[in-house]
Amino acid sequence: MSILYLKNTTAIVEMADLMRSNGKIYVLLAVVLLIFAGIVFFLMFMEYRLSKLEKEVEDHTAKN
Repeated sequence: MSILYLKNTTAIVEMADLMRSNGKIYVLLAVVLLIFAGIVFFLMFMEYRLSKLEKEVEDHTAKN
């Protein structure tokens, strides 16, 4: 079991070294950061819309 774990870990490290040497690690990092920024932007936008709707509902119930 431990031999398979060490072999797999070595393969992962070799893959990371290969990506780093080719410069692809930066592309991967950019894609991950772009996805993360998109999720954060989406959540902020939804929070804005939700607070706007909550205010509309509160104003509407206050009138009635």
